[in-house]
Amino acid sequence: MITIIDYEMGNLRSVAKAFEKLGCAVRVSADPAAIATADKVVLPGVGAFRDCIHNLRAGGFVAPLLTHVAAGKPLLGICVGMQMLFDASEEFGCHQGLGLIPGKVVRFPARMVENGERLKVPQMGWNNIQLRRPSPLFHGVDDGSFVYFVHSYYCAAENPEDVAASCRYGAIDFCASLWRDNIMATQFHPEKSQTVGLKIFQNFGEL
Repeated sequence: MITIIDYEMGNLRSVAKAFEKLGCAVRVSADPAAIATADKVVLPGVGAFRDCIHNLRAGGFVAPLLTHVAAGKPLLGICVGMQMLFDASEEFGCHQGLGLIPGKVVRFPARMVENGERLKVPQMGWNNIQLRRPSPLFHGVDDGSFVYFVHSYYCAAENPEDVAASCRYGAIDFCASLWRDNIMATQFHPEKSQTVGLKIFQNFGEL
């Protein structure tokens, strides 16, 4: 059973429908106790880091989530769900994350130029990823595949070995996906990334 955490800050239904399309047993739950009986957990996230981490803590999800990870069960973070795995974020001040992955979340520079054109922040749309490590998420996914991003802040991982895939936006090479043991995450949205995204969800479901 895959449990998608509902802490009122995620793109829940589209994620759940993607897993259902693949034939995975999935549930969306706002009950922290549901994590204890989950084989795998998905931590989605849409909006600001500050609000997401506040809701996650206020909903009582942090302790069971950390217990799930400590038990060696798979965890998939998506977008801000990935960002919250890090030590801290600079979005709307400094806010502490879950501390599962060393590093911090920082904002794209205000003025970035590529090929003589100013880049918009947030990065919104399709960009290609470079695979850095053979993560279980990317089995059967080609290097250079295009996926869908929506974000103004990116994860600066302290340890390069935690980076499973990277992406370049302007002059910034950022962590597009991480992998450490049973912890996996994507800055992009697999549920919006069509065939590639479904393959990533399938890989997670088959772990």
